[in-house]
Amino acid sequence: MNVAALYDVHGMPWALEAVLAEVEADAVVFGGDFLGGPCPRETLEIIRSLDATLICGNAEEGDAWASTLPLTAQIDGVLYCHATPTSNTPMTTAVTPDEEVRRLFDNTTGTVVIGHTHHQFDRRIGDLRVVNAGSIGMPYEGEVAAFWTLVEDGEPRFKRTPIDVERAIAEIRASSWPGGEEFIAENLLVAVSREEAIAHFEGSR
Repeated sequence: MNVAALYDVHGMPWALEAVLAEVEADAVVFGGDFLGGPCPRETLEIIRSLDATLICGNAEEGDAWASTLPLTAQIDGVLYCHATPTSNTPMTTAVTPDEEVRRLFDNTTGTVVIGHTHHQFDRRIGDLRVVNAGSIGMPYEGEVAAFWTLVEDGEPRFKRTPIDVERAIAEIRASSWPGGEEFIAENLLVAVSREEAIAHFEGSR
């Protein structure tokens, strides 16, 4: 079974549309934080038009409908959650100490696909495997593109999809979203590196 793990869209429907044009999967999981960005309404319209499994991320906590979504979903032996199985806020990065990862995931075993920290990684700690699917709408990968993961018969494979950056910038500016220029400056005109993001997250632990 092939499962498309689409995480951290952050209100970027143009990035999501680019990814969906490439997705060939038996199931789609939206792993939280599909809201919290320039165009949440348009993004949600796309998502709700699909036969997809939705998980609540921290960006959904202020929405009456989305905040009621479950924290986890299990498909074909793989567990999907936004940050950890019990909370959508703890941070795990590519360099988080093994003992801290084990603490955050407590008695969880097997493969767990997460998001939240916006960079792809694949960590194995004993019988626990933690895979970050990446971010579609706000990646911290040193490149402006959409990052997601295809889980093929339980085995994750990282994917990257180019997006129309100029269109996204124009659409955000046309939307009159109050945070538009800041979002553009921080996420579309530059690309946050993995190293910057990891240092930030680990420094705020």
